[in-house]
This record gives sequence, structure tokens and C-alpha cells, in this order.
Amino acid sequence: MRGAYKNIPVIIGGIEASLRRFAHYDYWSDTVRRSILLDSKADILVYGMGEKAITEIAQRLAFNGQKAGETIESIRDVRGTCVRGKECPADALKLPGYEAVKGRDETSLKAYAEHFMIQKLIAGSATAPATDPQSGRPLAEESDSGRWVIQNPPAFPLTQAELDRIYELPFTRRPHPVYDNAPVPALKEVAFSLVSSRGCFGGCSFCAIAFHQGRTIQSRSRESLVREAKSLAALPDFKGYIHDVGGPTANFYGPPCKRQEKGGFCPERECLSPSPCPKLKADHGPYLETLAALRNADSKIKKVFIRSGIRFDFIELDQLRGGEFLETLCRHHVSGQLKVAPEHISGQVLQAMGKTGDYEHFRKKFFEINDKLGLKQYLIPYFISGHPGCTLEEAIELALYLKKSGFVPDQVQDFYPTPGTLSTVMYHTGLDPRSGESIHVPGEREKRLQRALLHFNRKENSRLAREALKLAGREELAAVLGIR
Repeated sequence: MRGAYKNIPVIIGGIEASLRRFAHYDYWSDTVRRSILLDSKADILVYGMGEKAITEIAQRLAFNGQKAGETIESIRDVRGTCVRGKECPADALKLPGYEAVKGRDETSLKAYAEHFMIQKLIAGSATAPATDPQSGRPLAEESDSGRWVIQNPPAFPLTQAELDRIYELPFTRRPHPVYDNAPVPALKEVAFSLVSSRGCFGGCSFCAIAFHQGRTIQSRSRESLVREAKSLAALPDFKGYIHDVGGPTANFYGPPCKRQEKGGFCPERECLSPSPCPKLKADHGPYLETLAALRNADSKIKKVFIRSGIRFDFIELDQLRGGEFLETLCRHHVSGQLKVAPEHISGQVLQAMGKTGDYEHFRKKFFEINDKLGLKQYLIPYFISGHPGCTLEEAIELALYLKKSGFVPDQVQDFYPTPGTLSTVMYHTGLDPRSGESIHVPGEREKRLQRALLHFNRKENSRLAREALKLAGREELAAVLGIR
């Protein structure tokens, strides 16, 4: 990039750059790589969603009619950006350097786990998380060449009016013209969907949303969503169906506590895991009212579906509206199948994953409500195999549950390490960075065995499933699972 544009400012961003802003484990090369800011030789890295950062950079670079704009080299202090430096700023918290975290010895692995937790939680004290826009300090990491990667504090969350304005821009909702003769099937879903929020406080270990969009929920106004729904209904190819109203988690539509209402969050704990925070306010009321407004926004709208994932544990926490929300969901907003993500049923694995909730209780409640409504609708649960903390015993436990429940999923996600997640730190280091204790990490062969166990009903998996049962000393379960 720099070779082709030697004298042009180069700014990188997007989710890949955002999650690779510091030293990070890269699954494809099986190494700890330097910040992508250094490897790409870019001038500035924008992390997070980036609207405020890129706008400020553009304004500061621009000629305003009276004087020339700033040089790219002088723009060092924009929130939501990372820059290179020759020394560590006095007010920055130092991360373990690249040389300290790149190795595979015990000391390097512990340093890598510490490196991640400083980014995720504390920045100098228990009251200043680095990822909290309200109180975060700059972070600095020394590279192998003596240069520093400096992360400025996060951009402040968008106001509701700003979020409304962005999502109501006149997008074409069509693919780039180069695809005119090659249809893009995935666009059929998103072209008639509404983004209602961004951010997630769910705290799943394998998810990088908290590092990119943040934990703070930013939601659009009901009026903005209704206006967009009406604009969809006016399109010539609209068939009457809004395919989704959601975000990273559909039923996280507003701040869950007073602290988040101010744009911040607790550095010392997650909102839902390992148990729900006592200050958590689980309230589906505003989301229910918005869904009702969308159903009645235009006579051309036949159905408004929710296909983004929902947190069933959050529904159960909302005791006042839990039943009402689930019944409304089943009555109006399920397109025959509802996607949920229990991910596993073993307590040990769920703890490693940062997941909570009783999926079996929710499953029974879902079908009870559908029976009452006279509807034949299905749950599509997502499960993960091979996650750190999961041994063959836990994989067998899940296989037996699937057999008992009479549902074996068509697709199972094999755990896949990606930058910016707690689970990837576990995978690389063999440590749970929250406690510093060792954690089981399935190797590639064991991952294949675990995945086969979750598709035990497939003939092509019978050999691997039997091998898994034999290694676990549970060969008698082959008959119970009906492995051919």
C-alpha cells in the first residue's frame, strides 16, 4: 500500500484493523503478529465503528479556504485511533511489549494473557477500563523495532440523533454495479432489514464485538426506525416482509443500567456472567413498543421478523415482561424458526464461554407458548464444539442432551480463534486470563472428534464418534446415541 501511495495519507480501519491494533495471535500463521498499523505502514489506524474519528481526521486534513489543513503526521490525538510514536506518552498505560508476548514459553504466554486483560478491563486502576470512553486512558505497546503503538481513548458513543442520521442516509440497498450480472444471495436478507442498535454487553468469551463496537448499547429512536420501515415499504421490490430488526443482540435495545446510560460500564465485572449483575435492568418494554410501531407503520408491511440472535437469559431476567415478550415474539416476529445461541449445556464450558441461562427451561417455555398460540414453530440453537475448557466428556454430555431433546443441528460451529477475543487468548496460552489458571485446549484431532460427536447421527461421522467414545472410556454410549 505504502509503495503505491508514497506521499498520500493512509488510514486503515474496519473490523480487521480494529481487532489487530496491538500484538495479536494469528491463527493462520500460528504466531503472535505485530500491530497491523506497523505491518501495513499506515499513518493512522481507526478502531471501533469510526464515524467520529474519520470525520475529525478529514476535517483536520482539509483546506478550509484560508489555510492549509494539518499534516497527517501532526494528527496524533483523535479519539478512537491508534498512531505510531517514538516514545511512550507520559499519561499512557504500558502494555507488555511485542518482544515480551510473542514467544511460546511460560513467561511470554502469561504476558500475553496480561496484555489482553489490560485492554479488556483495567487501565491503571479498577475504575478506568481502557475501553470505557468515559474514563479510559491511552494505552501504549512497544514494538520489536523500538517504536510505540499508541491507542488513544475510545470515541464517545453516538447520540441517538447521530445514530438515526447515519442509518437514514440514502443508501441504495443494492450491491456494487460490478455484481449486476452476478446476484448476491445474502443481500436478500439484509436489504429489507433494520439495524436498531449497536454494541453488546453479553460478554461472550468468543465474541469480539465488545472490542469493536463496545459494551455500551446505542439504539435508534422508534421514530427513525418507523421512517425507515416506511421507506422500505415504498420500494418497488418490497414483498411485505421486514426480515430483521436487531443488532449484535436483538433484544439489547437500551442501556441496562444507570452507568451505561452515561456511556460507561463496570471494569471489574461483566453484566451477565458469571451471574447477572444486581444493578442490571432487564426491560423489554421499549423494544416491544418499537416492534408494535413497526407492525403498524405501513399497510404494505405484512410481517416484521427478528432473525438476529436473541439472549434468552435476558428474556428470563425480565420477569415482569418475560412472558409477554416471548409470547409477542412467537405471535408476530418468528418466521417459523427462532435462532438462539446456548452454545453448550455443560456448566464448565459455559463458564469458559462467559454464557449464562437455562436453555432447556427456555426451550420448554418456547414450545408451550407456541402450543397455546396454535403455531408450529421451531428453535434453531447454535452450538460450538472444541472451545477451550471443553473435553471429550463435555462433548459427550452435549451429544446425549441432543439425543434426548430429539434435535441434532444441521450446522455446528467448530471453535475458531480470532483476534480480540478472550477465547483466543485461552486457545493460544492454555490459560484462563480471568483467573490465571490452566484450561484444557483441544488439539486439532480432538476438535474433529468433538465435532463428530455433535453430528453423531451422520454415517460419515461414525468412525470418529466411536473413536471419541473409546478415548473417553464410554464405548457403551454408541448404542444409546444410535451411532451406526
